[in-house]
Parts: sequence; C-alpha cells; structure tokens
Amino acid sequence: MLDLGTKAPDFSLPDVTTGCTTSLETFGGKKALVVMFICHHCPFVKHVSGELARLGRDYAGSSVGILAISSNDPAVSPDDSPEGLKRMAAEWGLSFPVCHDESQGVAKNYAAACTPDLYLFDEERRLVYRGQLDDSRPSNNRPVTGADIRAAIEAVLAGRAVNPDQKPSIGCNIKWRAGNEPGYYAAAANPLPLAAEAR
Repeated sequence: MLDLGTKAPDFSLPDVTTGCTTSLETFGGKKALVVMFICHHCPFVKHVSGELARLGRDYAGSSVGILAISSNDPAVSPDDSPEGLKRMAAEWGLSFPVCHDESQGVAKNYAAACTPDLYLFDEERRLVYRGQLDDSRPSNNRPVTGADIRAAIEAVLAGRAVNPDQKPSIGCNIKWRAGNEPGYYAAAANPLPLAAEAR
C-alpha cells in the first residue's frame, strides 16, 4: 500500500478505446486525479460498475481527472485483454480512459493488490486517499453509492484535508503473470474467501 503523501508514479499506457497514450500529463491542470485499478471479469468490479460510470458522468468536464487501469494477465482472464476491456468500457458506459497495463509495472508502482483498488491524488499529485469505493459488497445488500471516494474528491475540490481514516479495498486479486508477482503479493493474496472464488 502506498503511503499517503506519495507522489503519483508516472506511466504511459494505451487507452483501449482510442489507442491514444495516456499519462499523468494527460490530466495536467486537473485539481484531483482518480486512478482506479479495475478489470472486466471480477464480480466485485461488476457490482460497482454502474457507480464507476456515474463518477465519470458526474465529474465530466470538471477539474477531476479519472483513469481506469487493468493489469490482469489476459492469459489468466481473457475478458481482461485489450479487446475485452474495450467491450467493458462500451457495455458499462465508461467515459474516461481505460488503459491496459501489459507489463504490470504500473500496478507494481502503485502497489495495487486487487480490483477494484482506488487512489486519489491532489493537485500536486500527492496521494490523499487509497482504499474502497464504499461499503457495498456483492453479498452485503448495502447500496452502491461511491460514498468514500466521493467524499475524498469533494474534500480535495474544497481545499479541505481528506479524512485519513480510510478503509482498504476488497476484491479479486490482480492476476499476475507467473513469475511476475510483486513482493507484496503474498501478504495481500486471498483477502477473503470471495476473492478466491472470483478467480
């Protein structure tokens, strides 16, 4: 897990919907930047897909940049190939860049462990939030509201400090290529039985 205050690691990744290269520079001038690690197949991500699309619509044209990255190995999950991700963006109505991290290096640089995994950076691209979208899970019957990430975004936009009491995200483990697992993977693996079932 990245420490709060960490500068956003840079990246250069292809947007699967446009073919354009996306980097931190793409979001220059934005007061806040949301970086989310998601994928097409995971039930935890599917459960919140409508709210991810709403975030894109609600902050379209604002001073908030949003980016989704999938780092899963397509050999493990074919739906997470660039073609599968392009279908995902269209099916879910995602209006922000959706990028494929083929090398899995960006996920490692962000210490991403699961999907969904959300990060919020302020105008100086310092990390101010990392954790869950909200308290909803596929099996707990709580509404999907995006409350946690939305509260953090609104704090940044208002120039307020983000609440440091942050709940880690829970979901499906990132599907690393064999031999490419990061050092933190063993500690983060199988956060709960559902994650294992969602493989």
